[in-house]
Amino acid sequence: MELATGALPSVIAKLGDLLVGEYNLQKAVKGEIRFLQSELESMQGALAKVSATPADQLDPQDKIWARDLRELSFDIEDTIDAFVVRDIGNDNGDGEAKPRGISKLIDRSVSLFRKAKARHGIASEIMDIKSRVVEVHEHRRRYEINIGAGGGDKTATIDPRLFTRYTDAKELVGIGETRDELINILTEENGVSMLRAGKVVSIVGFGGLGKTTLANAVYEKIRSLFDCCAFVSVSQTPDLKKLFMDIIYQLDKEKYKDLNEKPLDLDEVQLINELREFLQQKRYFIVMDDIWDISIWKMIKCALPDNDVGYKIITTTRISEVAEKAGGVYKLKHLSLNNSRRLLYGRIFGNCEDTEKYPDEELAEVSERRLKKCAGVPLAIITMASLLACKARNKMEWYKVYNSVGTGLENSLDVKNMRKILSFSYYDLPPHLRTYLLYLSVFPEDYKIEKDRLIWMWVAEGFIQCGKQGRSLFELGESYFNDLVNRSMIQPIYDMYTDMVSECRVHDMVLDLICSLSSEENFVTILNGRDQGSLSYTIRRLSLQNGNEDHAMTSATRSLQQARTALYLSLGASEFYVYWIYKVVIFHKVTALRLRDTDIREAPEEIGNIQFLQTLDLRANPICDLPLNIVKLRHLTSLCFDGFARVPDGIGSLTRLEHLAYVLIDCATVGILEELGNLTELRVLCIIFWDGWNDKLVGLLHKLQKIQRLSIDVCMNNVRKNMGGLDAWVAPRHLVALDTEKICWFSSLPAWMTNPSHVPNLRSLSIAVREIRQADVETLGRLPALRDLQLQVDHEELGIRGVVLVIGSAGSFACLVCCGLWGFVGPAVFRRGAMPRLRTLRSRFSVREAIAVAGAGDDGLDLGLGSLPSLQEVNVSLDCEGASEEEVNELKAALRRATKIHPNHPSISIDGEKEEEDTYLISIYHTWHIGCALGMVAVFHAAPHRVEAKHVDHSVLPSVPKAWCPKPLMVVAPANAGTYPVAIFLHGCNMVNSWYEQWRKQD
Repeated sequence: MELATGALPSVIAKLGDLLVGEYNLQKAVKGEIRFLQSELESMQGALAKVSATPADQLDPQDKIWARDLRELSFDIEDTIDAFVVRDIGNDNGDGEAKPRGISKLIDRSVSLFRKAKARHGIASEIMDIKSRVVEVHEHRRRYEINIGAGGGDKTATIDPRLFTRYTDAKELVGIGETRDELINILTEENGVSMLRAGKVVSIVGFGGLGKTTLANAVYEKIRSLFDCCAFVSVSQTPDLKKLFMDIIYQLDKEKYKDLNEKPLDLDEVQLINELREFLQQKRYFIVMDDIWDISIWKMIKCALPDNDVGYKIITTTRISEVAEKAGGVYKLKHLSLNNSRRLLYGRIFGNCEDTEKYPDEELAEVSERRLKKCAGVPLAIITMASLLACKARNKMEWYKVYNSVGTGLENSLDVKNMRKILSFSYYDLPPHLRTYLLYLSVFPEDYKIEKDRLIWMWVAEGFIQCGKQGRSLFELGESYFNDLVNRSMIQPIYDMYTDMVSECRVHDMVLDLICSLSSEENFVTILNGRDQGSLSYTIRRLSLQNGNEDHAMTSATRSLQQARTALYLSLGASEFYVYWIYKVVIFHKVTALRLRDTDIREAPEEIGNIQFLQTLDLRANPICDLPLNIVKLRHLTSLCFDGFARVPDGIGSLTRLEHLAYVLIDCATVGILEELGNLTELRVLCIIFWDGWNDKLVGLLHKLQKIQRLSIDVCMNNVRKNMGGLDAWVAPRHLVALDTEKICWFSSLPAWMTNPSHVPNLRSLSIAVREIRQADVETLGRLPALRDLQLQVDHEELGIRGVVLVIGSAGSFACLVCCGLWGFVGPAVFRRGAMPRLRTLRSRFSVREAIAVAGAGDDGLDLGLGSLPSLQEVNVSLDCEGASEEEVNELKAALRRATKIHPNHPSISIDGEKEEEDTYLISIYHTWHIGCALGMVAVFHAAPHRVEAKHVDHSVLPSVPKAWCPKPLMVVAPANAGTYPVAIFLHGCNMVNSWYEQWRKQD
């Protein structure tokens, strides 16, 4: 299902199901259904054309017709779903007692009567639907609607991006450093001039980030160094012939001065040859701005020869894949907070260098909040400045602007221009991706959206219709998620341990665009406590954001009969959720239900009546048992709850399940293991054993050949691990994550791990192996995708001592980000070339063994931490048995020394104690005012810092007037090692030395 086509794809498929399903419809009704299928398929094609046309280019009649058809498609789907529910509901569900004897005969008679009544009802409704479809069709003919072409004469519009090339250099903020960095990349390599060499650099970044501005700044700075140059905008649908002639004209305006009046009578191939011949012996510089399609770049590149004289090419694009294939990827950074502030205030007050024109403290507060939301995107900052510049200089007016942008409600010219620039990216998306992006408008601004949760919501909505080439619905959704990241439409958030995308957020500018489109198309209804006028349309998807509970409950009593999704994004809403379940969720069309962290103690029985439910999330609730009738939810694909809730018998009937977590197995529910073997579509399975290992688990795992993420845990920490229980299991090729460390020992490294090609996608591995040899470590190092390794061994129990684990093969553990090594008696030693991306290292080893290693070397203890170029954090636990206090202290000092001399200065924690940092003091003796404050804060916001307030006791000098006593001190200490911490005293008068001394003695 797509935004453009409403529910039509789903409706057409469901109409087909009515024809072939066991519903015994009358022959005449089937004929009407076939007519509807044919008519709706034609209309679907027309709606797809509407989707491809920007809203401002559509005729109003087109919009009305498209809206009516979309609403009709939803109503048709509701009718079909209601019939299916009534028909299925007349049969006894699983788990219910079966009637016998005369009761059985009576029940069967009643069921047949109800089915006949339901079929008569659907026949009548089909006729009503047909009349409405015909009316929509006639409406199109009556008003001669020309889909996508628009009507009447339209005023030509100007692309707002055009102005970025001609912005005065004085207005550009913070571009000098970035421009010079890019020039160095183009013209130098290792300090050697590469002006006579060929080079391609591709600037990639979010829409409105300043790619064109940067490219133009570089172009103007160095164009004089070349024989000829050109700056050309490519756009989404370029006319290649015109584009080539534009390049030719700019390269030699004298030779081709009459080109506009007398265009060259050449086709594209001839123009390419003309360009190649012209540039073959020239040092040229060309900027190809705004490339959207790699195939277009390949055509353009044919005209730009790789000569021996030297050339430079800059491309700009919003799409990462295009930049990677064009070559020389340069990811444009967002503006720093200081430069963002200069840009905002420069636009409002006219001089970004004049701190006297900065706002007072009252306005500074709202300014800082808005700048945070702009996230360093120049287009967003400039738009905000334009809105604020024409407002009164008071807090209330500025907060109105703050609250309006990002909701789709603000419609000033500047905001419309911002949306227009972003809409180029939106309308370049394939139709299905537009739907996935638009759905993100259900989340409020600054909301961190879990990747897996979002994909399951897409699945539940029916956006992802069917798997392709053996791929599951979730896998398809994951590829669509990655497409949106690749096109810079959503901002990825990476997991610190695997460096994989785990969440995303939507920039306020994009959110403003999609909220505006969602409202216009009645795709999502957003209630967030702001003035949004009356809701005139039927609510299809409802998002309740940041409002109080009373408001939410009142809104929920509105007409929600057609609601497919209802999200309540607030805290402390348990009572509301229970209310919502009883009043709304019981409707048959709900497909996704998330009751996570709502403090409900029992899962309502009504959940079992939601026959089309596909995803159910009950995590973070004190629920002990799931409803017995949950096994009736045959469409369920994802079921999540905490490991203390027991699943009912019959769980094996939910054969569509792909995600199941967490299943508690104890003596009363051990039979569930056999039922789980029926769930052959499972990709994610998390099991918790209460009483310890059960041998039936291996048999279960042999049946689950599609499993990708497997976690097996134990409730009680004192339960003894099973020995070798998983030795016979062979992981499926699709395995991505495995966690069995707490419950089972592998006797040795599994044979399937010795072949890296068997598990090419294994990213996270947390296992316990009784004994690991040097060769086993080298085997693990060859796993191509491994990013997180937690490895526990039993060497101490086995008496394996005097063995030094060397991780030294060049290129081993190439992707590893986080590593934990436990149970080794001696320390691991790292050699250059191994673990190039490792950021976090955790380990436990014996002090005595480490001293033995140090004694065998020429340089004392050297674990090779300096060989890990990306190291940021070290956590060490020491086994001090048999070692003196002096030896322990020497070892700790050696480890701390190793981190201090490391280029990254990684943080280190030894037995839970973090190294204390020295603090260097700087005193500032002038009066604080807002101009200085803004400048100072910028320094601190350039990187993450730890900030705390310190007090100095003035009682040491009781004769001093209290008014002279120092205020709390702001102490700013960088959280990341590598820079000297700084403490800044912010006060209006000098402090006596005794106060300085006293403060320095404080912890």
